[in-house]
Amino acid sequence: MWTQLWPTPVRSLMLFVLWLLLNNSVALVHLVVGLLLAWGIPLLSRRFRLVQPALKRPGLALHYALQLLWDIVLANLQVLRLVLGPNKNLRPGFVVFPLELENDLAVTILAGTVSLTPGTVSADVIQRDSGERILLLHVLDASAETELIDLIKQRYEKPLKEMF
Repeated sequence: MWTQLWPTPVRSLMLFVLWLLLNNSVALVHLVVGLLLAWGIPLLSRRFRLVQPALKRPGLALHYALQLLWDIVLANLQVLRLVLGPNKNLRPGFVVFPLELENDLAVTILAGTVSLTPGTVSADVIQRDSGERILLLHVLDASAETELIDLIKQRYEKPLKEMF
């Protein structure tokens, strides 16, 4: 009963708070309209939402986020060194990353993680005829392709497999 009236209570709360912040007011009219929007939007859009998998290890998700922040800082320094150095050091190219992840949400998080790290961008997720899925990456320095694949597998894909 409760989940039919409030299908996503956290999302409703965030919508309500966002509405109040956007209006910069807690007047009665804004409270009522915010409450109606926070109740109505999730209720009307529930048929469009996919069921998302639950995290098996939430503590690992925090570790993953902190590690990603550190890796972003280090990658910024590496990209700075490459960009300010001679052009001959730049070896941009595409790298084919074989995916072991089955979960679409985990693949999306991995693609976003790679794109957040300076010097790499996720270009596409490709389903091969053999059933294997690959993540096509564009990298600023494609000279060490196998090391990059091993790094992504250990630092990002392995924890994502454990989380989902």
